[in-house]
Formats: sequence, structure tokens, C-alpha cells
Amino acid sequence: MLVCCWSVKGGSGTSVVAAGAAVATSRRQAFDVLLVDLAGDQPAVLGVAEPDGPGVADWLATAGPLAPDALRRLEVPLTERLSLLPRGAGPLDGHRADLLTSLLLDDRRTVVVDAGVLPSPAWPQQSTGGAEGRVAVAEGMATSAAMSLLVTRACYLSLRRATSCAVRPSGVVVLSEGWRALGPDDVTDVLGVPVVGELPVVGEVARCVDAGLMLSRLPRILERAVCGVG
Repeated sequence: MLVCCWSVKGGSGTSVVAAGAAVATSRRQAFDVLLVDLAGDQPAVLGVAEPDGPGVADWLATAGPLAPDALRRLEVPLTERLSLLPRGAGPLDGHRADLLTSLLLDDRRTVVVDAGVLPSPAWPQQSTGGAEGRVAVAEGMATSAAMSLLVTRACYLSLRRATSCAVRPSGVVVLSEGWRALGPDDVTDVLGVPVVGELPVVGEVARCVDAGLMLSRLPRILERAVCGVG
């Protein structure tokens, strides 16, 4: 199953939610999980060394035919049941976006993708910055995924952008901030899709990431927030 986590605004917690979903799913399932990093932040979030080999970007940029196992050979094992497909160096070329999506859809593992920020037509400058290839790859996965999860804060600006985004999520993970005027019910009312997870903004998660303990000591509050994913 392909699960794609994405946002419409930076700082929404997409990478943390994707990492938490991958780690939690690898622990509670009897089969393996692949975490695909399109944004480039997963090694830092997980507390592992930056891979020094090629990744998705290098695979997409390869000229000529590709060996059937070329993509799988790029994976970095993290635990017995969890592997990371790193972003790699350079821009993401969108010409093989459909092939990449197809290969991940055919994978028998649960595949969790950190797609980063997807632009909205009303704010095209917010994340493209010449990264049209990355957007093509990310949008293809977010559109085709069995679970397309928008990760967002319950704030007016984020919801405005989400309503004009070309990709419609199948579910929402909300970063819950008690001081906000809006809550999960408002998010559902505005977007018309269910909130499948609610992650309170607390120091416990930030401390876990800062200490590099995501793989060994996943916060229960994060695990509960992503229990419906994967």
C-alpha cells in the first residue's frame, strides 16, 4: 500500500508525521515498510547519518534503460523491517515520475512517502522555486496513493491553500494547537475529508527529533496520531 504525506505550507510537520507513520507501521505489522524521502529531511528527522550514496534524484536522472532492481539497490536499511529510500543529490527530474509511482504502487511492502510541500495555484511561488520536477513526482504519488494524507495546522492560511491545491487528500493529519480558533471539526468542514490523526504540538516530539531518537524511542503521542496510517 502506498501512503503519501504532503502539505501545502512549510512547517506543517509532514516529515515528522511520515517518519512516525513509517516507524510505527514497521513495528506493528508482520511485513516490511519502505520510507521514501522526496523532501530530503528524513535522515535528520530519524537521527541517522546522511546517506552518502545515490537516491531517488539520481535514479530519476539516469539516462537510458534501468535495471529492474536499480531502485531497490538504493535503499538504506534502518531496522529489521524498515528501509529508507533517500532523496539523493540534485533536482528531481519529473520525466520518470509515472514509472517511479508505478514501481512503488507495485511494491508489496507498505510504502510511506514524504512528498514535502505541494503548491496551490493561488500561491505558485510558495514552493516551486524551479522545482517543477519535484512537484510532478510528488503530485503523481499524492494523486495515486491509497492514502493521500494532507498534514496541516488548523489555521486559516493553510486551509485556504489546501482548498485550491490540485491534489485532493483522502484524509488529514492535523497538528493540534490549543490556542487556535479552528480545530479538527473545522478542517473537516472546510476540506470535506476526514481527520484521521491529530498530533498535539508538544515538546515531547521535538525533543525526540532533536535527540535523534525517532527509531528507538518513538513518542507514544506521535504513534497514536498515526495509528490509522499504513
